[in-house]
Amino acid sequence: MSSNAYDCGSVKPLSELFKLLAEPNRLKILCSLGLECRPVSDVVEATGLSQTNVSFHLRLLREAHLVRAERRGPFVYYCLYDPNLLAILDQMRKWLEAHEATMGEESIRRAK
Repeated sequence: MSSNAYDCGSVKPLSELFKLLAEPNRLKILCSLGLECRPVSDVVEATGLSQTNVSFHLRLLREAHLVRAERRGPFVYYCLYDPNLLAILDQMRKWLEAHEATMGEESIRRAK
């Protein structure tokens, strides 16, 4: 990582991305897409969220270029813009699990 990785120009967009991903339902939606394109009805079924709620979050994820929409006949399918996003999320999950094991879950909750 370069020494200027945290200059003002790069911190703000990263912060906004983390704010977007801080909503648990958006993470559920991203993970439910996996590496395949899926129609909204599949995302609704996988997440247990309402169609209106899923559509709202998909719009925000699309505007952030995290997902893209493909029209296939009468249906709109959503796909991850970059499949590497799942790997990044998985790395963060593993990092968190490792820290929970060493610091204790209570310490991490207090830090929030």
